[in-house]
Amino acid sequence: MADHRTITRDAIAATERLIRPHVRHTPVMTVDMADFGLPARPIVMKLELLQHTGSFKVRGAFANLLGRKAPAAGVTAASGGNHGAAVAYAARAVGVPARIFVPSVTSPAKLDRIRNYGADLVVAGERYADALAACEDFVRESGALAVHAYDQTETLLGQGTVGLEIEVDAPDLDTLLVAVGGGGLIGGIAAWFGGRIRIVAVEPEEAPTLRRALDAGRPVEAPAGGIAADSLAPKRIGDLMFPIAQAHVADALLVTDDEIRAAQRALWDAVRLVAEPGGAAAFAALLSARYRPGPTERVGVLLCGANTTAVRFD
Repeated sequence: MADHRTITRDAIAATERLIRPHVRHTPVMTVDMADFGLPARPIVMKLELLQHTGSFKVRGAFANLLGRKAPAAGVTAASGGNHGAAVAYAARAVGVPARIFVPSVTSPAKLDRIRNYGADLVVAGERYADALAACEDFVRESGALAVHAYDQTETLLGQGTVGLEIEVDAPDLDTLLVAVGGGGLIGGIAAWFGGRIRIVAVEPEEAPTLRRALDAGRPVEAPAGGIAADSLAPKRIGDLMFPIAQAHVADALLVTDDEIRAAQRALWDAVRLVAEPGGAAAFAALLSARYRPGPTERVGVLLCGANTTAVRFD
């Protein structure tokens, strides 16, 4: 059984060296909250929405495909969309077949990405849990290598490389806001920082997976709905990341669908960034004042995904 104690700074640094030729070191950008109609203060945005495939997920995908040997049956993954696109992209890059299972709530933008990367796409059920069950059946039947979206050692190590880059490019942060679905991203980042900065989780009110788990003291089932259901709505948080979150995640805040929509609009209007709902969720906590920084607090926000058809260019 995987052990969260293997998710270390040294292991994340080694993973960064492994995947470096295949991923982008995405930039950070300092913006002023006055641009968004709020009191002036600088914040740092980590633009992971500029990553290959439009999200951070490609880091964990390459960590898996370069660190584990795929059989002749290839690789498979269950995904709300972004992880599936990332696995399809990585599989194409290393020359192995991929079958991706997604639920019917997956955004058309994400379906198109998966197909365009050459994977065999299967729509199975209405929610991520349904797609995961179908994927697990396929693994048993075919022997394909399963690449879990968030509850897998290599996945967390890959996502943790986001934290490494943030520390390199914005070493003076006090606090980092990170959106949470299954927890692979925040788990990897929290393991990298190890309590040296304040890590704050942000989740949709209709998918409070980490908030419910922290309150219960263990991973428990939570609702899996809302505007970001294709990226931030598994039924429960990952077992592997949960002890990391207990130790190193300071809080888990909830934002409404309307607050997420407002954050998407504001990012486009003020700085011309296109973020999907899950990608804008962390910023929604700042914009809505669900998170209120202290007077001198240096805050960073991770914008983690851009796969949406919400913006039309007429």
